[in-house]
Amino acid sequence: MVKRRDFIKMAGAAGLGLSAAGWSMLAAADGVAAPVAVGVPTNTGIKGRVVVIGGGMAGATVAKYLRIWGGTGVDVTLIERDSAYSSNIMSNLVLNGSRTMSSLQYGYGNLTSRYGVKMVKGDVATIDPVGRSVTLASGTRYAYDRLVVAPGVDFDILPGLETAAAQAKVPHAWKAGPQTTALRNMITAMPNGGVFVMSIPGKPYRCPPGPYERACVVADWLKKNRPGSKVIVLDANPGITAEVHSFTDAFNVVHAGVIEYQPNVTINSVDATNMTVNTSIGNIHGNVLNLIPPHRAGKVIAANGLADSGGKWTSVDVLSYEAKVAPGIHVIGDASATTQPKAGHIANQEAKVCADAILRLFSGRALDPSPHTNSACYSPITFETASWLTANFAYDPVTKTMQPVAPSSGEAAARSKDNFEEMNKWFTALMGDSFA
Repeated sequence: MVKRRDFIKMAGAAGLGLSAAGWSMLAAADGVAAPVAVGVPTNTGIKGRVVVIGGGMAGATVAKYLRIWGGTGVDVTLIERDSAYSSNIMSNLVLNGSRTMSSLQYGYGNLTSRYGVKMVKGDVATIDPVGRSVTLASGTRYAYDRLVVAPGVDFDILPGLETAAAQAKVPHAWKAGPQTTALRNMITAMPNGGVFVMSIPGKPYRCPPGPYERACVVADWLKKNRPGSKVIVLDANPGITAEVHSFTDAFNVVHAGVIEYQPNVTINSVDATNMTVNTSIGNIHGNVLNLIPPHRAGKVIAANGLADSGGKWTSVDVLSYEAKVAPGIHVIGDASATTQPKAGHIANQEAKVCADAILRLFSGRALDPSPHTNSACYSPITFETASWLTANFAYDPVTKTMQPVAPSSGEAAARSKDNFEEMNKWFTALMGDSFA
C-alpha cells in the first residue's frame, strides 16, 4: 500500500509529460510540483497568443506554466477583475480566528515580473469564438489563438435571499472575502446556547469536504467559547459526500452533542428577517444562518453559450480541456464538467494538463494520450488536529473521462496534530506553485 506522504508527492508531477520545449517537474514539499528552474526560456520554437479569463487557482497556474514551458514566444494575457486572489482553501480557519483573510491573499506580481504574464484588470463582456477575441466591459478587445476560461463558480439564489440586504444577513461565505469576515463576526456575536444553522448543496459543489470541515471548525470554537451552543447541518445529499470516516467520527464522537447532522434536506425558503429556514423537515431557527446555495460556473460561461452541461457547466475534452461546444476555448477548474472534484488542487492539476495541451497544439504535436491528475486535501477537525483526503485520476480512453486509479481515493485513519502541521506545509507549497 502506498503511504499517504508518498501518495501526495505524486500529486504535483502527475499528468505533465515532457515535450519538445523541455519542460519538467520535481516534487516539492508534500508533493506539490515546483518548477525545476524559475524563469522563462527565451526560445523554445513555440509561438501563440493565449488569453486567460480568471486569476484563481486554475487561471494563475495555466498562465504561469504556459510561459515556463512555452517560453517567450508564447504571449499570455491574464484578465482578472480583482487585484488579488483570496484563497478559498483554508478560509474556514478564519471562522475560528486561527487565520486572517490577509494571510490568504495572493497578488499577481510574480506572474508579471518573473514569468512575463500580461495582467489586465477588468470584466469580460463577450467572447467571439469565430473571430477569436475577447471584449471587456470597457470595450477593449484582445485577440487570441487559444482562450482559457477559468471563472470559478457562481451561486443560485435561494428563495427569500433575492435582495442584497437578505444576503448580508445570511452569507454563504463560499467564496472567500468580505462574507468570510462577516460570518466570523456573526459567530463571535452568538450567545451561549446559540444555534448555528448551515446548509450543504447537492453535488457538484466546490470542495466536497469543505462544508463538513466548516461544521467541525465552528463547533470546536463554540464548545470553547459559547457553552451550550450547537451546529445544525442541513445536507441536500443523502449522506456525507467526502471523508465519510473522518466526518462521521467528528460528528458522532469529537463534536458529539454539538453537531446535529440532517441528510436529505431540501431548503424551500429563507426568512432572513426572522432568521428561519423552511425545509423539508420543518422550520428551523438559528442565531446565525450560513446557507451554501447550489453552484454553477462563473457567469461568463452561461453568458457566452458555454454552459452545455445541465445549463450550468462546460463539457470538455479532458485531454486538453477544450470546450466541446467551442473549438479553441479551454475551460478549466470549477467551471468544467468532469468526473474530478471541484477543488483547488485539482484546478492546479487541470491547468497544467491544459497548458501542456495548448503548447502541443501550438507546436503541431499530438496531445498526451494518458494524462493523470492527483488531488490532496486536508480538513481541520479541531483547533489543532486535521484529517486528509487524497485521490488519483487517469484518462480512460473508453469513457473518455478521468477515472480513479490505484492508489485511488484514501482518507486519514484518524485526525492528528501531525496532519494539521502537514496541512500548512501542503497549503504553502500549493499556493506557491500557482502564484510564486
